[in-house]
Amino acid sequence: MTRSDLIALVAARYPYLKMYEAESLVVTIFDEIARSLESGRRVELRGFGSFAARERRARVGRNPRTGEKVDVKAKRAPFFKTGKPLRDRLNSRGAQD
Repeated sequence: MTRSDLIALVAARYPYLKMYEAESLVVTIFDEIARSLESGRRVELRGFGSFAARERRARVGRNPRTGEKVDVKAKRAPFFKTGKPLRDRLNSRGAQD
C-alpha cells in the first residue's frame, strides 16, 4: 500500500472528509512520527507497534563491487517493532491459508 492508496482509503471510509483533508490527515500523522523520531522520542501505536531510532556504530564495510574496504560512519536508523495484537493477527491469518 502506498501513501496515496492510504489517503484514498481514508477518504473513501470517511465520505464527509474532502480528499485534501484526508491527505492532510495522513501527511500530518507521518510527519509527527518522523518529527518524534528525529528528536529521539519513541512512538507507540497500541495494538500496532512502536517506532524508535537506533544508533548504529561506525564500522568498516566492504564495497560489494570492488571488495575494497570502506569506512561507514555512525548513524541513526529507524526501527519498527510490531505489537502483539498485530503479530497475532498476522500469524493466525497465515495458519488459515
